[in-house]
Amino acid sequence: MATTATTRRRSDEDRRDRPVDLDVLRTFLLGLAEGLIAADESVDRIGDVMTAVSRAYGRDEIDIAVMPTMIIVGTGSGESGRVAVRTAVNVSFRFDQIAALYVLVDEAKRAAVDPLDGIRRLNEIGAMRQRHGWLVRTFGHALLTTGLALLLAPTWQGALVAFGLGALIGLLKLVRSRTLQLVFPVFAAFVCAIVVFLLAPHVEIGDPIRLLIAPLATFLPGGMLTTATMELAAGQMIAGSARLVFGLVQLSLLSFGILAAGTVIGVADSSYAPLEVTAPLPWWVPLIGVLCFAVGNHLHFSAPPSAFGWILLALVVAYAGQSVGSALVGSTVSGFIGALAMTPVVLWIATLRSGTPAQLTFLPAFWLLVPGAAGLVGLTEAVGTAAGLEDFVTALTSVMSIALGVLIGTALYRAVHHGAEGIAQFHVDVPAALHEEEQPPLWARFVPGTPRSFWGGGRRRGTTDTSRSPSATGSSSAVAQT
Repeated sequence: MATTATTRRRSDEDRRDRPVDLDVLRTFLLGLAEGLIAADESVDRIGDVMTAVSRAYGRDEIDIAVMPTMIIVGTGSGESGRVAVRTAVNVSFRFDQIAALYVLVDEAKRAAVDPLDGIRRLNEIGAMRQRHGWLVRTFGHALLTTGLALLLAPTWQGALVAFGLGALIGLLKLVRSRTLQLVFPVFAAFVCAIVVFLLAPHVEIGDPIRLLIAPLATFLPGGMLTTATMELAAGQMIAGSARLVFGLVQLSLLSFGILAAGTVIGVADSSYAPLEVTAPLPWWVPLIGVLCFAVGNHLHFSAPPSAFGWILLALVVAYAGQSVGSALVGSTVSGFIGALAMTPVVLWIATLRSGTPAQLTFLPAFWLLVPGAAGLVGLTEAVGTAAGLEDFVTALTSVMSIALGVLIGTALYRAVHHGAEGIAQFHVDVPAALHEEEQPPLWARFVPGTPRSFWGGGRRRGTTDTSRSPSATGSSSAVAQT
């Protein structure tokens, strides 16, 4: 084992010593950033990863700017400087693709892969075939829908309705069309609402609006809204604002489909308001719901076999934390406790040799905490009833509480695992071509006419101070750094 590790380390060092084609490296960095965007990673994390990769290949001067739909990579300086721009396509990776991508990212951080080979592997990841057939993926969507229904609208009748709607939506999602993707969420919300509103007067399904959340779970922008809030807290104003607006628009489209169905059926305002369940299910049913939700995510999103146990662990911790938070501080900010408990566990799993990338466990946990579901309930009630605006504000508060829990959980984990880090200093390196004249020291400026021979050899103003360079302090250039 030690011999293998030594051989691998020597191979990595030899690869780092080879000259790297800047054009190929730029393309590789653009592809990595685009893949991380498809994996729903936040832009500040993508910027950190890209900086680490470029330094691993001995290119500290590379500047990277990342936005949700655009990546900019600049190399060189002066007349030799070049900038590459790529518009990120609207693609979402499955769990197996995310796992393969992060394996490549880890190798790139060690410069253990040739950039040209990395580009080929990125194309292979994008063209990966589904691990399961259409029947298994459809069943997985129905199962995750049922699990979420057992948590949101706990009645057996509601669970059966959710299973049928989940199978229908999962089957319709197999149709691949970029045009249909724009209108499909509205269509799915409309069809599900028609079925639920027709069954509500005759079947005890509990709260009809909350039951509608289950088959629409994979359309809900809960993770997007939470990521947007985290990016805003990290100072990424453009990315955070864009994601926040896009997530709210997506919620509005789903709400429009539900309200359109209510208008066609002719339901009363009371059908949009929360209803009490007359005969709630036993206390152990939510545990079955969490298990079904984990299995459904694993099958529908083609997660690697080794990831199931970690996904289930993250879901159990998130649900337990949310339940404790609901008992202690109320349901509005219970997501804060769930996110605070879940985040260190997810980050710890990602560091294990047999673990799995954080995104594979973060995303199902986000959907379980249901910030998007709460937002959809609040928005639908705000439009469909006269007294729903307060519910919508409560939903936004729950989103912010989950994001705050993730931020604090991440900070606590890094403080324990990595220790306290120094505060980065602001420093901008002046290009070598713009060196200025040597300046006299302070004492020579008070003695006019002092010969240069007395104070010559001092450091020029434009030269780089290695004691303050990014490699020495851990800080990075402030130019085009995202």
